[in-house]
Amino acid sequence: MSITTRSTHVCFGGTQGFYSHASSTNACEMRFAVYTPPQAAHGPVPALYYLSGLTCTEENFVIKAGAQRLASTLGLMLVVCDTSPRGLNLPGDSESWDFGVGAGYYVDATVEPWSRHYRMGSYVNGELIELIETNFAARKDRRGLFGHSMGGHGALISALRNPGLWHSLSVLAPIANPTASSRRQQLFTRFLGADAELWKQWDACELLKSRGPYPGHILMDQGLADEFIDNLMPDALEAAAKQSGQSLTLRRHAGYDHGYYFVQSFVADHLQHHAAVLCQ
Repeated sequence: MSITTRSTHVCFGGTQGFYSHASSTNACEMRFAVYTPPQAAHGPVPALYYLSGLTCTEENFVIKAGAQRLASTLGLMLVVCDTSPRGLNLPGDSESWDFGVGAGYYVDATVEPWSRHYRMGSYVNGELIELIETNFAARKDRRGLFGHSMGGHGALISALRNPGLWHSLSVLAPIANPTASSRRQQLFTRFLGADAELWKQWDACELLKSRGPYPGHILMDQGLADEFIDNLMPDALEAAAKQSGQSLTLRRHAGYDHGYYFVQSFVADHLQHHAAVLCQ
């Protein structure tokens, strides 16, 4: 699995790189970013994968979150993929900020023309892992996953659907119960068709009910001044976790909104949460 290096930058003794590759899963070029900590010069290190939110690229977290300093200290590799295929010019893929380009929802679409390219679920949980572990000094026995907003949704459903792949999990202001939102139902219909039972396979609250808990502990942060909180539905996830026996710490923070000021305020806690599991 070959990659193209777009640029590299020395950062806190490690390397922040930006890359691309020809994705067989999404049948297009995909971009991603990797922060390789200095410890990787002496052998493989744990990889912590981050899934970004709506409208983001692989650059947003890298530039705005300020995670590299602590990742360098902890010896964590940070992997960030793009949020959707790009440059395909599919009909309607750029008409709305919350569907199509920059908005793949980390599902495997089943409806044409999306099903040929929008397979972000399989990409994150298959091809991306193989790509990283083939081309970078990443341990194959220690992988963590976290994300923000749509990426928090992606992290939750990925870990609940593939618990053996992900050894640690956390989320920041995730879309927790998309099938309960009329807008998400519209979007899922375009990607997945009209069968509401299929939607449930890509909804964290529904997966907790049907498949049971993720085997590890989940850390979750939510800003109480988040303008999208009614659509994120953190209370629904908390209830589903309690009902299923899921180990969850949900921290609510007064005054914090949905953006990267919120993310950078708590990202260190999330890296420490993952390091406690992965750096062993």
